[in-house]
Amino acid sequence: MSTQLSAGGTEVTVDQENGCRISSLRIDGTELLRQGPRYGAFPMVPWCGRMKDGRFHDGATVHQMPLDHPPHALHGFGRDARWRPAGATATEAAFTYDLVDPWPTPGRVTQVVTLAEDSLTLTMGVETYGDSFPAQAGWHPWFLRNLGGRDVEVSFDPAWQEERGADHLPTGKRIDRRPGPWDDCFGMPDGVDVTLTWPGSLELRVTSRSEWVVLYDQEAEAVCVEPQSGPPNGINTAPRLVTPVDPLEVSTTWTWRRLG
Repeated sequence: MSTQLSAGGTEVTVDQENGCRISSLRIDGTELLRQGPRYGAFPMVPWCGRMKDGRFHDGATVHQMPLDHPPHALHGFGRDARWRPAGATATEAAFTYDLVDPWPTPGRVTQVVTLAEDSLTLTMGVETYGDSFPAQAGWHPWFLRNLGGRDVEVSFDPAWQEERGADHLPTGKRIDRRPGPWDDCFGMPDGVDVTLTWPGSLELRVTSRSEWVVLYDQEAEAVCVEPQSGPPNGINTAPRLVTPVDPLEVSTTWTWRRLG
C-alpha cells in the first residue's frame, strides 16, 4: 500500500509500508530517485547515520541497539517500519510511527509530506510518551546521478567538514572541505543549502533549517544529500533531548526548476 500525491506535472509516491519513504518523485514524467526497496528517500529516526558500536548514553544508562551495519547501528528504525496513515489530500499526507522495543523509551514520530508544483517539503516530529530521551532525525534521499545522459553537479559551501576517522565516524575535529568522493558530514550553521544540477534537465535545491548535512556519492547510480539534526553518532556527541514539552522537529524542502 502506498500514497500518491500530485501537483502540476509532479507526482510523488510514499511507501508507508516500507519505512514511509518517498519511493518515487517524478517531474514531467522523469524519475529523480533511485528505485528499489532500500532506496528512494527515507526518514532517519530516532538517530541518523552510524551510531558507534550501536550504543548510546541516556544519562548514566547505556543502551545497546542491534548492529545492522557492523560494527555500528545505522540510520535508525524508521526506515524499516510500517507507518500508519494519518490523513491525506491530493497534495499532502501525514503518517505516524511508534517507537517500540528495542528502542528503550516509548514515543511517536510523525512525518508530513507536502507537495507543490515546484517543491516538496518533508517535516518530521519526534515526541515522547513519558521520559525524556536523546534522538536525531533527518532524511536520506538517493538522487539519480544521471538524467538525460548528463551527470549531476553538486554545489554547496559548508563552513566546515567533519574529519572522518577510520571507523567512518567524525573524530570531533573540524577541517576545511575536501574534494569528493564523499561519505562525509558537513556543517552549515546558517542552514543546509545544497544545489544539484543535471545540465539541460533540472536544478534541485535541498534546504533545511538544520545545520548538518551528509554527502554520499561513492556509488555509480546515485548521489545522497542528507539533511539531519546532528552529525553521525551525534546521539552521543551532540545529544538533543526529546522532552514532554520540547519535541524534536526537523524539516527539509526540495525546490526545483526545469532547465532547457
